[in-house]
Amino acid sequence: MTKRHIAYLACSAALCGSLLGAAPATSSHGVLTVHPGESIQKAVDAAEPGDTVLVLAGTYHESVKVTTPGLTLRGMGPDTVLEPVKKSKKSKKAMSGAKKTAVKSCAEMGNGICVVGAKKQPVEDVTIAHMTVTGFSRTGVMAVGTANLNVHGVAAVKNGQWGLAEERAVHSVYRNNVARDNGDAGIFLANSVTAEKGAVDTFGTVVEHNLLENNRIGVTVRRLRNLTVSDNSVTGNCAGVFVVGDENKPKAGNLTVADNQVVKNNKYCKKTARLSFLQGSGIVLTGAENTLVTGNTVTGNSGKSPLSGGVVVFKSFVGVTSDKNQVTRNKLSGNSPADLVNQEASKHGNAFKDNTCKKSKPAGLC
Repeated sequence: MTKRHIAYLACSAALCGSLLGAAPATSSHGVLTVHPGESIQKAVDAAEPGDTVLVLAGTYHESVKVTTPGLTLRGMGPDTVLEPVKKSKKSKKAMSGAKKTAVKSCAEMGNGICVVGAKKQPVEDVTIAHMTVTGFSRTGVMAVGTANLNVHGVAAVKNGQWGLAEERAVHSVYRNNVARDNGDAGIFLANSVTAEKGAVDTFGTVVEHNLLENNRIGVTVRRLRNLTVSDNSVTGNCAGVFVVGDENKPKAGNLTVADNQVVKNNKYCKKTARLSFLQGSGIVLTGAENTLVTGNTVTGNSGKSPLSGGVVVFKSFVGVTSDKNQVTRNKLSGNSPADLVNQEASKHGNAFKDNTCKKSKPAGLC
């Protein structure tokens, strides 16, 4: 058991003890308690803004949709487990014969928890905390159209696509989570999952103190600006941290990737329609601008992908350059083909300063 696992468990236990012995903070904010065998969704639907839905330890087979502002959905720690509904052959046949609806439910989309706001009115101040979300065909926790979302102490494990994900969201905080063994990114943040649009301002979203291991990518930041990824442990993925831009404007950028431990992300993941195979990529910037990569420890990332290396500044596969990024004061060792890789021409203004490393491509960056 790693130190981060121990910290996560200790935090959950301390929190649960305080909740069981405490009264609601104010008379206007209630606590709705869900016991094993009861419906989390029913409690969420009954809650008022500012209420807490407290889910006791146990395994719950359902998906949960949250649309109430100010709601806290909180488990008792890792032993509060959310899994997909167990479908019988009869229920599967009924679903296959049912008419398709214009808007699918959270469960039909393959998600565990959905936090959903309207396009012009985001749902604000929702907290998801202290539970395990596992086995969903798409995403453990999916947020769409949110503001001030707080996700902490969540273990997103073995979900088909993403562990924790969001789109059209501003000022989110992802802290002290575990995302492991998910099919794509442990944490995936994007302006839009499906639409081709320019990067948008997150107004200070933070991803920090998370354990991200054995996913395809630890953290993916796609077409976003004004965001910080810091103090995370990222290991055993095909790629550690991926900042992605493309031909849309404005570019991804004005980001900070700082003080992360990015170690041995050496799994092999096959290529996709727009991306080469991945293996041995620590921190990758592709089609990004004005991004600061600083204070990270990047070690043992090794592979033969075009994106392999410790910190890699890469021109995107659709030909968009990476410009004016700063890679400074990082500690790098044992990365292959090199600790620092700059695949952009010097005219694009990417700067490599005060890094501790042995080998770079081209030479002279260390």
